[in-house]
Amino acid sequence: MITIIGVRFRHVGKIYYFHPGRLQIDKGEYVIVETARGVEYGLVVTGPRLVSEEDIVSPLRTVIRKATEQDTETFQRNRALEKNAFSVCQEKIAKHNLDMNLIDVEYTFDANKILFYFTADGRVDFRELVKDLAAVFRTRIELRQIGVRDETKMSCGIGICGRKFCCSSFLTDFAPVSIKMAKDQNLSLNPTKISGTCGRLMCCLKYEESAYEELNKKLPDEGDIVQTPDGAGEVLHINVLRQLIKVGVKQEKGDVAIAEYNLSDIKILQHKKGRKANQEMMDQEEQRQLKELEKEFHEQRKNR
Repeated sequence: MITIIGVRFRHVGKIYYFHPGRLQIDKGEYVIVETARGVEYGLVVTGPRLVSEEDIVSPLRTVIRKATEQDTETFQRNRALEKNAFSVCQEKIAKHNLDMNLIDVEYTFDANKILFYFTADGRVDFRELVKDLAAVFRTRIELRQIGVRDETKMSCGIGICGRKFCCSSFLTDFAPVSIKMAKDQNLSLNPTKISGTCGRLMCCLKYEESAYEELNKKLPDEGDIVQTPDGAGEVLHINVLRQLIKVGVKQEKGDVAIAEYNLSDIKILQHKKGRKANQEMMDQEEQRQLKELEKEFHEQRKNR
């Protein structure tokens, strides 16, 4: 077993693990550590705990020291310098007439490198821009192209729910989200209702998906033939959360009576024909609809 602490360098960023060494470090303290990018100033978000050495990704680096007041001043000074670097970079982008959108600037703690985060529709030849920036700041320059989800995370905006973006408040990783999740939850496929500010499907669709998957296992599909207390009939609609099934039951005169039943009151007699083929067609249709939704949303976003 080995003792580790979790350190975060950016707000809602990934957590990286370090060995505290002989230092007594508690959650909420700031530390100075060495990373692949150089010396960094980070916040301890996970206090000391024992884990198996097999669960650790080598090499596990040791904390250099607890952050001092001077370290904190250096960190705050770097944050102030980032604002100036942002303005300078925007001027240089305009000068070179580059089709890119600057999102954020980050100084490493030792100021040996400045990272510029930007978005662009395609590849951008920024070699001349890097030369200009290096001449101004006289340090290593790195331009990093990010996706629209990372852009939204950095913006720290407000979602349609009225709360801060999940990715800006607590989500450290982006989980895969599919249009099937919206279908399983009987949500409208209107792109403005199921897409976030980033133009991708909302991350919150993932939160209840496991519950819907578990509930759907017990339910028939629309088109299945089921036995009800009033006779056999075809499933017309399903209320997943309430576990209610709307069934069209054939009457003696050939009419169809529509009634709603609890799941416990029905029994599946026959699945709809071509279920496997229909599922494959639905999967293909899902991919097509997803591409159309994303295309439509991005067009709406450009026209704003």
